[in-house]
Amino acid sequence: MTAENSREMAARDSALATVVIVGRPNVGKSTLFNRLVGRRVALVDDRPGVTRDRREGEGKLADARFRVIDTAGLEEAFDESLGARMRRQTEQALEEASVVLLMVDARAGVTPLDRHFADWLRRSHRPVVLVANKCEGRAADGGLYDAYELGLGEPLAVSAEHGQGLAGLYEAIAPWVDAAAAAAAGDGGLSEDGEEGVLQLAIVGRPNVGKSTLVNALVGEDRMLTGPEAGITRDAIAVQWRHEGREIALVDTAGLRRRARVDGRLEQLSGADSLKTIRFSQVVVLLLDATMMLERQDLTIARYVAEEGRALVVAANKWDMVEDRGEAIKRLRERLETSLPQLKGVPVVTLSALNRDNLQGLMAAAGSAYEIWNKRIPTAALNNWLRSATTRHPPPLASNKRRIKLRYVTQAKARPPRFVLFTSQPDGMPDSYLRYLENDLRDAFDLPGTPIRLMMRKGDNPYRPKKS
Repeated sequence: MTAENSREMAARDSALATVVIVGRPNVGKSTLFNRLVGRRVALVDDRPGVTRDRREGEGKLADARFRVIDTAGLEEAFDESLGARMRRQTEQALEEASVVLLMVDARAGVTPLDRHFADWLRRSHRPVVLVANKCEGRAADGGLYDAYELGLGEPLAVSAEHGQGLAGLYEAIAPWVDAAAAAAAGDGGLSEDGEEGVLQLAIVGRPNVGKSTLVNALVGEDRMLTGPEAGITRDAIAVQWRHEGREIALVDTAGLRRRARVDGRLEQLSGADSLKTIRFSQVVVLLLDATMMLERQDLTIARYVAEEGRALVVAANKWDMVEDRGEAIKRLRERLETSLPQLKGVPVVTLSALNRDNLQGLMAAAGSAYEIWNKRIPTAALNNWLRSATTRHPPPLASNKRRIKLRYVTQAKARPPRFVLFTSQPDGMPDSYLRYLENDLRDAFDLPGTPIRLMMRKGDNPYRPKKS
């Protein structure tokens, strides 16, 4: 390799985040490595200890590029044995890590070795994403829930072998991927909380509502083909754009029709591509036709966005063609409140893409939705809220006639905000009381319009120091 090639490779690697996969032997690290690099590079076998050296490659998830390192299975060995030398290789990889993926086997459950290395990683002060592998099927549910006890936040359920859960993995590592790219470009990049960087913004909606026209209006050029015919756009097309100093990946998508109206395989593929775009986006703009807005298909798309945990902005296009604007916006908001209670307070923007009216208002709403979607709330504030909420409206009796006790709440992660509530009887909690808690939490911490995940777990406060 020439010196020039070495410099080129070093420059390329400096622009990429380094994702290091660690875990005890035989949890599926090499399988995930192969999945990320897109080819069978690392040997995979049911026997533990196949991987001994750390292996590097360039990983790819959607539009994210990163350097990925596969490591040997972590072993508790500190002498000059093979296991100890493998461990030192892993430690050297950790020194280069932007973010660490700690893998556990959800089917086998959490082991003492998993706990040991979770403690070790916490002391390393490296950002850690907890990945529960082999989560295909119900047999992994118990181990997935057990992984919470490691104290590394919400475990990310994946199946490296079957390619499941990769959208969640993309979301988890995106802050460090964006940070590395922005730093290489001299932009300053993301903070540790991932609140800066490239904004993944998708424009979705029914056919012929003006999605491509809106993209053209935002970027200031005829970047997308437009016209009166429905269905001109077939692929999800990404446009790199800078708005007020911020990098935005703006994605135009094919129109989404009701399944019964989809005509032919090409439209099926286009629709699937649009749904995939939603899964890999951060903020989704649902574009409506203001002259016949919020039809059933619009609500179906909005619910899908909520299920995927994306931030949502509702935009009513062709507003210049509406005569009674006051009545129209009133009906729209009432319909949203009634039909989308899981996105209470979702921002609504009126605009005309053709006339370039209120584009700034749309981008302001998208930026605000992104900040709320990223919001983190201190644990102390959450537990003060929990005491207040349960005092005002105590939990009901469960089916066994015993009062449900709510002991502790913590935020597992953001993007979207996810909270874990530890309780005496998680299975006995009525849906109506969960909705009360979710709405009260949304109001207390100003979380309008963003999906909220409130998960119930049995047990005491897992972060309370254990008695010796």
